[in-house]
Amino acid sequence: MHRRASLGHRTFRRYPDSVTTPSGGLRRSITPRVHEALDDTRIVMVQGARQVGKSTLAQTIVEERGGVLVTLDDRLAQETAEADPHGFVAQNRGSLLAIDEVQRAPRLITALKLAVDQDPAPGRFLITGSANLLHLPTAQDSLAGRAETVELYGLSQGELAGRVETFVDFLFSGQRLTGHRSALTRADYLERACAGGYPEALQRAVGRRRSAWFRNYIARLVERDAQDVSGLQRLAELPQLLTLVAARNATELVKSSLAADAGIPANTLPPYLRLLETLYLTHRIPGWSTHLSARAVSRPKLALLDTGLAASLVNVSATGAGPAGDPQHAGRLLEGFVAGELRKQLGWSEESATMYHYRDRNGPSVDLVLETPDGRVAAIQVKAGSTVTSTDTRWLSVMREELGDRFVAGVVLHTGQTAVSVSDRVWAAPIEILWTT
Repeated sequence: MHRRASLGHRTFRRYPDSVTTPSGGLRRSITPRVHEALDDTRIVMVQGARQVGKSTLAQTIVEERGGVLVTLDDRLAQETAEADPHGFVAQNRGSLLAIDEVQRAPRLITALKLAVDQDPAPGRFLITGSANLLHLPTAQDSLAGRAETVELYGLSQGELAGRVETFVDFLFSGQRLTGHRSALTRADYLERACAGGYPEALQRAVGRRRSAWFRNYIARLVERDAQDVSGLQRLAELPQLLTLVAARNATELVKSSLAADAGIPANTLPPYLRLLETLYLTHRIPGWSTHLSARAVSRPKLALLDTGLAASLVNVSATGAGPAGDPQHAGRLLEGFVAGELRKQLGWSEESATMYHYRDRNGPSVDLVLETPDGRVAAIQVKAGSTVTSTDTRWLSVMREELGDRFVAGVVLHTGQTAVSVSDRVWAAPIEILWTT
């Protein structure tokens, strides 16, 4: 059973027992979501980048639920799955079968479809993949209506602190954000952004050892995972493309400029960008357009899901992004960092919201916009500085006036220490409020 804590008129899910799994690892905040999906869905897919903890999460679910876990990183298991996919998925019949890195044996997808069509009982299969299987044509056809996807990202700041963040739910609850104080400085936030959320990278010493981990990580992706899911011819150029994206982190995607810098014809760029998303290295933040303005820009922002990887690719440290360094590095890293933390929280928040950005061609812009299916909106500006002026909150106030009651909250997240009310439904708060609320 999952304990729930009350905060005003909203309720938020909390973990009941400890912050560790039965085997002693960090407990992931998305775990209840996986259990909920297995209770009523035949196949549950846990997807995310390599090395974010999918295997560990699958092992936790098997320990808590009972079942068998088989990994296709094991060569013998992979060969067996490819040779006899129907026999492979029939093992452990009547209980949960967890298959790790299922993209390594594509023929299993059809076998899974047949197995759950013959026996539609929920909770039969938990599969993990280091690629978005729904981007693969065979999986789209076979898993439609039979599977639910749960996306796992790197460790969130709350998970590292042993708590489940509820900032998204709190933001939409309409409660005040004032009264919060933080001891963190701009340098502290940049250190967290440059560290990222890959569990193994976080265990490395800052500097040369962590940089080596990121270099090897990208090399292994190109040599193995990209080959597994893509027939593209220029995979060796993927690291260069990813580095160029990192240099533009959390900015609008201008394909012609990116293609020119990458030396890739503009008309052949889209499949490579899709591959980066399929491998859960990047995410797009669509342009938000409403009746606010017919001049709203529709181009998405493109960002790396892990700012530690982004910082490593452009060879910038927390010090290098500091006051003596390029100011653009700090702004892009921190906006990408906030977007990444929100993306993680949206996986377990009670509120279902989609993340956008907003920019009017004439200048007004809001870094991040969260919108619920019923049309409520929360808007977020990210500032690398520690002080907030009326200029920083101007477009939040304009959005509030235009949207009326649909506008729930606007907040400028900054590197200062105090949360204050600026005006009706508009606040300024330290970035730390993301994982301490």
